[in-house]
Amino acid sequence: MDTIKWIISTAPEIFLLISIALGTFVGRLQFKGFSIGATACTLVVAVLLGQLGEFVIPPLFKSIFFSLFVFTIGYKSGPEFFASLSLRTLSQVGVALVISATGLTLVLVFAFVFHLDPGTAAGLASGSLTQSSMIGTATSALAQLGLADDVLRQQQANIAAGYAVTYILGYILTLLFVPFAAPWLMGIDLKEEAAKLEIALSGGKARKSGNLGYQKFKARAYRVVTAAGQTVGAIEDRVGQRVVVEHIDRRGSDVEFSRISILESGDEIVLAGPTVALVKASTSIGPEIEGAGVLHEILGDALGVLVSNQAFHGRTLTEIVDLIGDSARGVFLRDVMRTGQEVPLTLETRIYLGDVMTLVGATHDVERAAAKVGQVLRYSDRTDIAFLAAGIAAGLLIGLLSVKVGALAVSLGGAGGTLLVGLICGWLRARRPTVGNYPPAAQQTLSDIGLGGFIAAIGLPNGPAAIAAVQSHGVLLLSLGVVVTLVPLAIATIVAHRILRLNPVIICGALAGAMTVDAAVTGCCERADSQTPVLGVAVPYAVGNVLLTILGPVIVTLTYAG
Repeated sequence: MDTIKWIISTAPEIFLLISIALGTFVGRLQFKGFSIGATACTLVVAVLLGQLGEFVIPPLFKSIFFSLFVFTIGYKSGPEFFASLSLRTLSQVGVALVISATGLTLVLVFAFVFHLDPGTAAGLASGSLTQSSMIGTATSALAQLGLADDVLRQQQANIAAGYAVTYILGYILTLLFVPFAAPWLMGIDLKEEAAKLEIALSGGKARKSGNLGYQKFKARAYRVVTAAGQTVGAIEDRVGQRVVVEHIDRRGSDVEFSRISILESGDEIVLAGPTVALVKASTSIGPEIEGAGVLHEILGDALGVLVSNQAFHGRTLTEIVDLIGDSARGVFLRDVMRTGQEVPLTLETRIYLGDVMTLVGATHDVERAAAKVGQVLRYSDRTDIAFLAAGIAAGLLIGLLSVKVGALAVSLGGAGGTLLVGLICGWLRARRPTVGNYPPAAQQTLSDIGLGGFIAAIGLPNGPAAIAAVQSHGVLLLSLGVVVTLVPLAIATIVAHRILRLNPVIICGALAGAMTVDAAVTGCCERADSQTPVLGVAVPYAVGNVLLTILGPVIVTLTYAG
């Protein structure tokens, strides 16, 4: 035991890293498809390890860890957040607004009725509304109040206790509410509504199995016999399904061509497009050939492209193809991913900033179209550290500014300032893809390390006080947490269905997005036997991330008695 205490006093960062490691491992364990998640498990592990001794974690650690996390949240949400202010997506923004406003109101009422201190109230909100980042913004706000060290530590412990008691149940209740209770409240069968939505999106055609928008891309070579004397455009139109002529070789030389160019007997051409169409092409052109001499330049490619073109936000694929124009020639959309979920593809599927398209076709065609869509995701690219560090520094500096409201000095705090700058930097990156590279893999890594490190730094030094807070307020917090989780979801469901008149399937996706619970989206898709709920996730997810995060300092300010 003496050795453990010596390590605690000499190198507490060892236990901090152990908390992250064990919490992440336990959080990944699944029981019948359900997992608690790394954040809650890291906090529980840290609180338990905190019983081993008196941990002293330098405030600088917590500030850097959380700044990395909250800047990343803002950076990822920035393009969608600012684009969501358009009329096309305003109704989906409303879902996130209702959940945030209702949750805030309930927490403030409970804080007044049950005399909850700012830390406990913020922990209740963070856990019940399943937004871990609220812990950081609330902690930052508490630090601005000028509290004595022992009082500040107790308030931080109360945040940890409130979160630990309410998060797991809030998470489970959200998982159950979205696919089961929400459809019941709306009086609909989720599976039937999803099937209707798929038919509507596909222009009245019956539902198809698999991805509605994908056909395998390939390139094949043919010798012109039947098609001699016909134009390139005529051949492309006859084969159909957006098949294009990519290359013409005439007597060993490359030929520059357009759709009005006339093919000659003996020409060797390369067609690119869906395999099912190419199989039948030989009857319209001539025999298929091995084509080693002409296929070498037609290398099929698949590029992941982050949608960052503001003009595409909220538009259908049909509208987007029209906007891209001739640059879409020879390019096919394999899939669209939204917050980690695959989106069902039809001509009426709407695309939002932050979606990731996989474009397939000949390399030069794909790169030409990708330039119109947004930013090509080249995962080997390095993070622009100067941009990242300068952005976080600017956010922390803005957080130092304050405005006097009565006797209180109100400020964004370091977390709020960093979130704001992160939003702006993410938006700027979408507008100018050459500035501020921050690849998705790096975003995920720094976000996980940042939040995990911050949570562990809260749990370790406040372990004993958090246990005491749970013992004294646990049952009350658990009861209040059920209300704070379910009532906002129920009200948002009714408002979205009765007032905003959103499609019921979209509402279910929007609820999961507004609560930022990815697993609820998966559960909803499984219940609906369709990916259509994903269509409602993007905008509420971006807006919910921001709104719920800033509730931390709002709750602290409004519940602080002075």
